Amino acid sequence: MRPLIAGNWKMHGSLRECAALAGAVRQGAASAPPAADLLVCPPFPYLPLVAEALRGGGIAVGAQDCHAAPKGAHTGDVSAPMLKDVGATHVILGHSERRSDHGETDAAVRAKAEAALAAGLIPVICVGESEAQRLAGDAETVVSGQLEGSLPEGFAAAGGVVAYEPVWAIGTGRTPTEAEIAAIHGAIRTGLTRRFGAAGGTLRILYGGSVKPGNAKGILALANVDGALVGGASLVAADFLTIARAC
Repeated sequence: MRPLIAGNWKMHGSLRECAALAGAVRQGAASAPPAADLLVCPPFPYLPLVAEALRGGGIAVGAQDCHAAPKGAHTGDVSAPMLKDVGATHVILGHSERRSDHGETDAAVRAKAEAALAAGLIPVICVGESEAQRLAGDAETVVSGQLEGSLPEGFAAAGGVVAYEPVWAIGTGRTPTEAEIAAIHGAIRTGLTRRFGAAGGTLRILYGGSVKPGNAKGILALANVDGALVGGASLVAADFLTIARAC
């Protein structure tokens, strides 16, 4: 399958900076197209701007979260239909920063994923263990449980994406060994095929957690690693595109 390289811009950038970054990614991808699909996920206020800047350029735009309800009295929240309306095609859900900072449970992530599917968005659902859970030997058990609890029934039919992001590797500069990444991705693939049958074998599983130009090639060559969810390195167009060209 064709890899997917997704950039999670998190809570970074100004109007000017996000416009410039989107333009640089578009220009760089056009001049030397990578052998991968590209997705960028800017902060909510800049999503329409980035979507317009990338329109027709073959680069998808996603959001970093959505509410489980399509509308209502939910001050400060954004619904999946709203995201769709301003140009998003994907939405990241269940990122460890949402799970820890906002107390999101697997059930909450699943409800948001169902809302995303109903609005026609592709959910990118994140799973991953803490350092304590890995040291205790529970990484695969934790990740499998998150998968079971977070993925809705229509996930495979919609071409949903899973992103494995070990919590202890996000933004720390530390990464698991290639063998550790391959083991978890293999367990995720097994879980997807058990749950969804043959369709589970076609879903993309991304690796995320301190992905950078220097380690991307080795990680992306691993079995069942179908792309990357890139954090800090996605804020530099050249680094993001270098990772994409490592596929």
